[in-house]
Amino acid sequence: MGKVRKKLKVHVKVKGDITRPLPAKARLVCADNTGAKILEIITVKTHKQRKRQLAAGGISDMVICSVKEGSPDIKKQVVPAVIIRQRKEMFRADGTRIKFQDNAAVIVTPEGELKGTEIRGPVAREAVKKWSAIASAAKIVV
Repeated sequence: MGKVRKKLKVHVKVKGDITRPLPAKARLVCADNTGAKILEIITVKTHKQRKRQLAAGGISDMVICSVKEGSPDIKKQVVPAVIIRQRKEMFRADGTRIKFQDNAAVIVTPEGELKGTEIRGPVAREAVKKWSAIASAAKIVV
């Protein structure tokens, strides 16, 4: 006889799809006034990946970075940072797509407080929602 087919429910994603295009060894521009110019990602905090796969981060992820270029007092230090911009296109829940001209991060304390006093350039809305300290220092939120 004929088979009974069940109708499957299709679930729609409520929040946007944040891609994670920045693996370990990726270089970022430091967008604050702490004295650092270029950061290199060492690892991504609270990111679970498969075995033998590099940890990758995206907008609003906290990463551990090494300062590659900058003032002599901060150069070669290992600091936590939050990614605020990425070049790879990101999809939002309302259907819009957004991408930036560069990959950028700001240096923060381990608790999430901003070390610098200002942020140069635009900041993604997702980073502002997750990190309130970034929201107070950001001039342009996209």
